[in-house]
Amino acid sequence: MTAVLPPDTHQFKLGSCTITVVKDGASIMDNPWETFGSNQAPDTVRKLLEQNFLPTEKLVNSYAPAIIDTGSDVIVVDTGFGAAGRARGLGRFREGLKAAGYTPEQVTVVALTHLHGDHINGLMEEDGPAFPNARYVAGEIEYGFWTDRAREGTPAEGGHKAVLANVVPFAEKMTFLGDGDQIVSGMTAMLAPGHTPGHLVFHLESGGRQLVMTGDTANHYVLSLGRPDWEVRFDLDKPQAAKTRRRIFDMIAADRIPFLGFHMPFPAVGFVEKQPEGFRYVPKSYQFDV
Repeated sequence: MTAVLPPDTHQFKLGSCTITVVKDGASIMDNPWETFGSNQAPDTVRKLLEQNFLPTEKLVNSYAPAIIDTGSDVIVVDTGFGAAGRARGLGRFREGLKAAGYTPEQVTVVALTHLHGDHINGLMEEDGPAFPNARYVAGEIEYGFWTDRAREGTPAEGGHKAVLANVVPFAEKMTFLGDGDQIVSGMTAMLAPGHTPGHLVFHLESGGRQLVMTGDTANHYVLSLGRPDWEVRFDLDKPQAAKTRRRIFDMIAADRIPFLGFHMPFPAVGFVEKQPEGFRYVPKSYQFDV
């Protein structure tokens, strides 16, 4: 069989909103301790993986942009790898959008949690803007950091160039957000720095139900959530990222509300329970169906 299956999609209701999660793709990474728990002994990381029935030498990292259909807006939250990732089997979000019954032209808002490549490269396609009729929202602090020429000649230079290519062309159509700012009615931004300086999470409420879209606040359901104080290689400010993980997931656990994490196991939606060393991840099942 040579047929290429469409990307995984998962749809559920939140009040009057329809949420569709699309699997943009997945990557296999070697030596998990080099990324998660980089301030721990490798055997400590291996032991936690083994305790959770996971491979000790490899890690799968998946990517989950989402679509929020409010009835009046079609909102894309993060965009995946786009054309830049397709040679590696990534960049499938636009294909998933169409499989879910939407056209790129129907997207009215693109909301970006932060400006790393796996969240912004899908803004542009070979033939131009991926979502030609959309307006764009991003963090003011985040945009200022990545567009600053001070990033040149630093480890952040690659990210700087990606933002110049994929985000800056939309600057005139972009609204820059601070903590507590509204994106659309019922959807607000919360500043959650550490992974990047202006990283945002989005709080959505509809019909008395809530969902927090946590972006990259936690990037693995065991190694980040189970041990939120462990350092993560991709976090630019590692101590601040750990504080933010504690703060955001303390709130989610205390309020017993679901969250959508960009790198959680697909469909990337679940709950957390507070534990002595961190949090236990509980993937969604039928909570949204009844």
